[in-house]
Amino acid sequence: TRPPTRNQKKGEATVRLLICAGGTGGGVYPALAVLKALGDQANPVLWVGGQGGMEADLVQRAGIPFQAIPAAGVHGVGLTSLPGNLLRLARGVFASRRILQQFKPQVILFTGGYVAAPMAVAARRTPSLLVVPDIEPGLALKFLARYADRIALTTPASQAYFSAQASTVVTGYPTRSELRSWPGRKVEARQLLGIQSELPVVLVFGGSKGARSINQALLPILSTLLQTAEVVHISGSLDANSARTYGDILPPALAARYHLYPYLHEEMGAALAAADLVVSRAGASILGEYPLFGLPAILVPYPYAWRYQKVNADYLLQHGAAELLPDEQLQAQLLPVIQAALHNPQKLEAMKSAVRSLARPDAALEIANLALELAESHATRKGNRHG
Repeated sequence: TRPPTRNQKKGEATVRLLICAGGTGGGVYPALAVLKALGDQANPVLWVGGQGGMEADLVQRAGIPFQAIPAAGVHGVGLTSLPGNLLRLARGVFASRRILQQFKPQVILFTGGYVAAPMAVAARRTPSLLVVPDIEPGLALKFLARYADRIALTTPASQAYFSAQASTVVTGYPTRSELRSWPGRKVEARQLLGIQSELPVVLVFGGSKGARSINQALLPILSTLLQTAEVVHISGSLDANSARTYGDILPPALAARYHLYPYLHEEMGAALAAADLVVSRAGASILGEYPLFGLPAILVPYPYAWRYQKVNADYLLQHGAAELLPDEQLQAQLLPVIQAALHNPQKLEAMKSAVRSLARPDAALEIANLALELAESHATRKGNRHG
């Protein structure tokens, strides 16, 4: 039975929710989306992340109480670093136990990152829900799956990576509520971003930290690309100055078509709504955000992140929703691949239709309902034991 959809949450009871997610926005944003879907039913909430991780800024920006614990990866770590990392993990388990004793969560929501490993070990008696953003789970997620009561998958293809005994359910990728208000508002989005022409809009996006190889391939071709398109370029903070230098030497007519942002928060939905084509890495968010906007993509998987991004990209490619451009071919092929897509409107429309067919706009709400179900069933079992 599918959970209720669109503003239908099971019951009205509140749940003490602990979220454990770390690393980049790939794990943080899905958790934020689920939390927003829960609304007032998640009360109180505590977020546990890694010490010195970038998630702290994102979480505190959202006004959520945050606590850090020691954590470190052990896979692929050199022998000189391994003892120290194991010690940090042990300290993380003890810190997690203290947090659990103090906060007493009814449900724990995991979305990945090695910071979740010590919490999973410490919280074996607390119901937990694991969200798997990428199609192929990383080692940390595979470890967490051993402890999770339910596992929410982004696509049916993810089921191949879990045992038949795992309690999995395909929910889709939980997109943020601030994005979900933008599909269908192309005119308003273009106005917000200062796009004044009727030319197609190409969004170039490298993720929360930017993508240097994409930036380095884009900047030299700007003057040519801007003759037939407007470009919204989210460069990341590291490359913002060099991108600004390229923009400053453009002729005024072309410079007006180049819209540079180091990063976008609330306005990201407008950038996706305004675009006709996106060039980006292939992190997990492409599986939810591009289908939500019906946005065709040229995907450049990050070549140094195992194969997770390649698997994500291949999924959209197999559905006719995207094209693949290997990182090593960026310098030579980025311009012709973009131009070929923009000059073939029939193919672009077919890609739009294909990617839109993969949309699961209610994913966050479905996952929220799974969390509520876990809390309810745990409370029932606890009551029966004491009844």
